[in-house]
Amino acid sequence: MQIADFDASNNLVDLFLRRADELGERPFLTAKHEGEWRSLSWREAAGQVCLLAEALRRLGLEDGDRVVLVSENRPEWALADLAIMAAGCITTPAYITNTERDHAHVLENSGARAVIVSDRQLAGALLPAAIRAGLAEQLIGLGPLRNVQGNFQTHLWADLVQGDPAAAREAVDARIGGIAREDPACIIYTSGTSGSPRGVLLSHGAILRNVAGAGEVLAGDFGWSDERFLSFLPLSHALEHTAGLYLPIGLGANIWYAEGLDKLAANLEECRPTFMIVVPRLFEMLRGRIVKQVEKQGKLANFLLDRALTLAERQGAGQRRRLADWPIERLLDATLRPKIRKRFGGHIKALISGGAPLNPEIGAFFQSLGLVMAQGYGQTESAPIVSVNYPSSGIKLDTVGPPLRGVEVKIADDGEILVRGELVMLGYWRNEEETAKTVVDGWLHTGDIGHLDERGRIVITDRKKDIIVNDKGDNIAPQKLEGMLTLQPEIAQAMVSGDKR
Repeated sequence: MQIADFDASNNLVDLFLRRADELGERPFLTAKHEGEWRSLSWREAAGQVCLLAEALRRLGLEDGDRVVLVSENRPEWALADLAIMAAGCITTPAYITNTERDHAHVLENSGARAVIVSDRQLAGALLPAAIRAGLAEQLIGLGPLRNVQGNFQTHLWADLVQGDPAAAREAVDARIGGIAREDPACIIYTSGTSGSPRGVLLSHGAILRNVAGAGEVLAGDFGWSDERFLSFLPLSHALEHTAGLYLPIGLGANIWYAEGLDKLAANLEECRPTFMIVVPRLFEMLRGRIVKQVEKQGKLANFLLDRALTLAERQGAGQRRRLADWPIERLLDATLRPKIRKRFGGHIKALISGGAPLNPEIGAFFQSLGLVMAQGYGQTESAPIVSVNYPSSGIKLDTVGPPLRGVEVKIADDGEILVRGELVMLGYWRNEEETAKTVVDGWLHTGDIGHLDERGRIVITDRKKDIIVNDKGDNIAPQKLEGMLTLQPEIAQAMVSGDKR
């Protein structure tokens, strides 16, 4: 699929159905059931999406209605998200870790008319909130939901995906023909600096712009064949929603769903992914485990790890390889690096880091072991990807790479990073005052402080609100100090405070 096809799609459902028509019986969504990995084909997925979309319309949902989605990562999450949009509605994902109070805020603020929940356990915190909000009329369970209280019409997922897929597809095609790129696709709630989470209203075009830009990078720098993504981060998070679901859809990849942190190591070996979206905290944990294991393997292993880190530091500083480095590189390629790659399944092309700043030393550690670290930058308000490091841009781990295609970035007089383009949110749901403060003349005010380097890569120094000004008037960014502290094995998290000092 060429990048131009991304630009030609008017909405996310159109993008998915085009892909499904092309890929047919090839595996699309893969998850473990009763101890075995099972795949749903693109054709089967498209059928279920269209049938569920028509079922939602029969239940009385109309264009623009919000549907709250609460589920762990699984194929039905992706299908439900697509079906909600195919019905002309707006997906409102919520975290499975939400408390009753959190759910109540999302339900009341969004005005959701329907709720999709995976099981009785997750319904435990959700249903009391839905009863209190008193807005949702329809309740859909991916599995049986017994003893449901409240005035809900309750439905089982399996019953709603029955019928004639061809007739449902015809109805969906007619409906999505009227959904434009500037129309709303989802509301993703994100924590503000104070008060309750704000609902970020994202358009179809915002996410499609992300997919086009990121897809161009991956296909251009890594080639494209039978790719696999391992989905691990919550799909209710903007990063996994875009880069772990719609980017693979746009590129025709097979998505596998991890069973959880406790089984991640085994899932990596079973899935053998080529790409994976990861947050820095996981890299920090993995680095600690790898270092401990290498320490137990004797002097040679420790010597090789030290040499690998030295080489990575030189490359990170822009220094050329020395002639004496080549024998060490060959030795690392024959010994340490294959073992590390095997831990990630043996086929990984790139690990994509996002969601929080990656300490450059952590990135250098994994780069030294033969893994490509593509650190990205963005926020929910930009759908969320603004920029990413990739090989042809010259990966420099103290930057977050150049802006993606179709993204404008400029630095304000006070050093704040401003972003403009189709990726910018439509606004905060039902919060015009905050929207007006955040998006000014089309420019998204990110709240991040930084600059552009000589190659146009974004360098972030800190959050605007976190800058510490000492009694001499010096601006001090605590982020770097915190990153240095957390490199110590005894320190899991750190916060540098400059209150009144």
